[in-house]
Parts: sequence; structure tokens; C-alpha cells
Amino acid sequence: MELHKLQKRKTMAAAISVVSNSLLVVFKLAAGITMGSVSVISEAIHSGVDLFAACIALFSVRASEQPVDKEHPYGHGKIENISGSIEALLIFLAGGWIIYEAVQKLMHPQVVESLGWGFLVMLFSTLVNIGVSQMLFRVGKSTESVALLADAWHLRTDVYTSAGVMTGLGIIQAGLWFWPNANLLWLDPLVAIGVAVLILKAAYHLTVEAGRDLLDAKLPDMEEAWIRELVIRFAPNVRGFHRLRTRKAGSMRFIDFHLYVDKDMSVDKAHHISHVIADEIRNHFDRASVTIHIEPCPGDCHGGCTHECEMRDMPHATPKL
Repeated sequence: MELHKLQKRKTMAAAISVVSNSLLVVFKLAAGITMGSVSVISEAIHSGVDLFAACIALFSVRASEQPVDKEHPYGHGKIENISGSIEALLIFLAGGWIIYEAVQKLMHPQVVESLGWGFLVMLFSTLVNIGVSQMLFRVGKSTESVALLADAWHLRTDVYTSAGVMTGLGIIQAGLWFWPNANLLWLDPLVAIGVAVLILKAAYHLTVEAGRDLLDAKLPDMEEAWIRELVIRFAPNVRGFHRLRTRKAGSMRFIDFHLYVDKDMSVDKAHHISHVIADEIRNHFDRASVTIHIEPCPGDCHGGCTHECEMRDMPHATPKL
């Protein structure tokens, strides 16, 4: 898919998330204040965090696609990783606040009113977030957008927490109908604490996911294995390779390694081989920057290979060049 079409899909998805979260914040906050329900108010805060995160995602998907410039020769992809890290921090803060308020409610119970209104708001929130999160996951995965995937996880967590609050309100209402003398007020703040635990769990996983690329962690083992298998197929024109280094910034992959060729091979042929391999990698990964360094092979592949070479004792097949 063309780059500008990918960018348009990412921007549209992020904008839809901003609009949906704005509506949910208003509905939940109105319902929570009317009912005096800490669990519903906690959900309004959660959606408020989601709204802020969606705004950050919208900004980051636009900024991350800016072309390479003099000050940023590797592009702006890490803006999405920074966005994900900020979103994770916001979730941690929101989760802590919710637990504090819920504990206060457990110590000083308050009557929850208009349970039916709160139940309907939570049901509406759950259905909206299911649809929007699925859309964000689909676009985020197809465009490999860290920011959109982080936003999708925000909303998917909101689906679970809204459903939990809805269940709690339903149980309280059922208690009023069938066990009018039972005290179930403790259930509302208890559900709020459960909401907070799920929020904190999501924040932890989001921190790990967003932070690993900020630290230039290598590509997943499966992707590096594919690169190794590709290079091996070019033997015996390729005698070996070493110093494979990979990393990712946003949706952009950076791959570089040293390629061993016969010391008597012409520069023109060696250059051609490196271009064929680089093109294969770029065709496999939608967005990849590939750097290949050509070196004369130091051994004879029968015991004289250097300890760094990744093609020692491996079966080879020769592709047509």
C-alpha cells in the first residue's frame, strides 16, 4: 500500500478514537455524578485517560510519518514509541487514583442511585469500545503503528472494565429487587478496585512493549531467523555473514550486517548480490532500511571460517542472480 494511503488510514483511525472517547467521557461522567457511583466515575476517568491517549496517538501518527531530514536521518518513527510510553504512565496514574477513591468509598459507603441509567451507559460504552478497538487493532497491525496499537489496548481494557462495572451495578440492582435488606454498597468500590487492577496490568504490558524499541531492542526472533535463512540461500555466492544488527522505530525496521564474498569476486558482482538481498528484505517487510557491508571471506568454509560467521556448517542452496 502506498505510504500516503497508510498515513491516511492511521490518521482516520486515531481521529475516530478521539471522537468516540470524547462522547464516552461526557456520558460516563454525567452518569457517575448523578448516581454517586465511584465505579462509574472511575470509568469516566479511565475514558478521560483514553481520550488524552487518543489525542497523543493522533499527534504521533502524524509526526512519525514526517520524511527524513538533516536533523533526523533515521526518520521520526520513535515518536510512536514515546507516545506509547506516555500513555502507559497515564494509565498508572489513573489506576492509582481510582484505587484511592475506591478505598475511601469502602471506608465511607454511599448510596448508589439511578442504577438503570448507569447500566445503560456502561452497556453503550462497552459496545462502542468493542467496535473502535477492533478497528484500531486492524489498522494498527496492518500499518505496524505502535501508537494505534497502544490506543487499541487502552480501549480493549475499557471494554473489560466497563463490562465489570455494568455487572456490579446489575448485581446491586438485583439485590434491591430480591434482597432489599442486604447491604451491597461495598460492591461498587470493590468493582472499581478490580477496574484499577486491570488498568495497571495493561499499563505494565504497554510499558514493556513501547519501551523495548526505545532501547533499540532487536527484532523478534522469528524475523531475524527469516533474514538469516534468506542470506543462507545465496551460498556459495555468499560465503558467510556476521554482525547482524536489527532494531525498530515505530513501523520502520533497521537491518544491517556484514556479508562475506569470495576475495576474488568483482566489486560489481558483490554489489549486485547485496542489492538483490536488500530488495528481498524490503519486499518482505513493508518498511525497512537495509545496510549491507561487503567483506572478503577470510576462510574456506571447511574449518577456516571465523567464529563470527553465521553460515558455518549450514546447508546451502544457490538462487539465481
